[in-house]
Amino acid sequence: MLTISRALHAKILAHARADHPDEACGVIAGPAGRDRPERFIPMANAERSPTFYRFDSMEQLSVWREMDDRDEEPVVIYHSHTATEAYPSRTDIAYASEPGAHYVLVSTREPDEAEFRSFRIADGAVTEEEIRFVAEKAAGTSADATVESAAE
Repeated sequence: MLTISRALHAKILAHARADHPDEACGVIAGPAGRDRPERFIPMANAERSPTFYRFDSMEQLSVWREMDDRDEEPVVIYHSHTATEAYPSRTDIAYASEPGAHYVLVSTREPDEAEFRSFRIADGAVTEEEIRFVAEKAAGTSADATVESAAE
């Protein structure tokens, strides 16, 4: 299960809408070994494409080094789909290189609503997981956490 603050959820949605009609992408870092998304890191889609995303290799190297320096890891890797459902494509599955990460997909195909889903992708296997949206202060704890629909 992915537990994520409503504020981070809103930032992902805002980034996806801002980059539309191109796919948006980024990472949410968190303390190593804690599975707790905390630091929002929007990244550039080097492809500038409505059907494909790729992190810029220099930006990715810089972000991953910074995470190492801060004893963080990529807890969430997110991107948007602009014309299809929020489900990993074959390319998304092939490029999924962080087996411990939550892969969040947002579909911006509908202008007034966004599909927001989370998956685990390991060894080519895709497993959808429940999402728990929590208040900012509760993001690292189970206190005051409430489960809401992932299709917000």
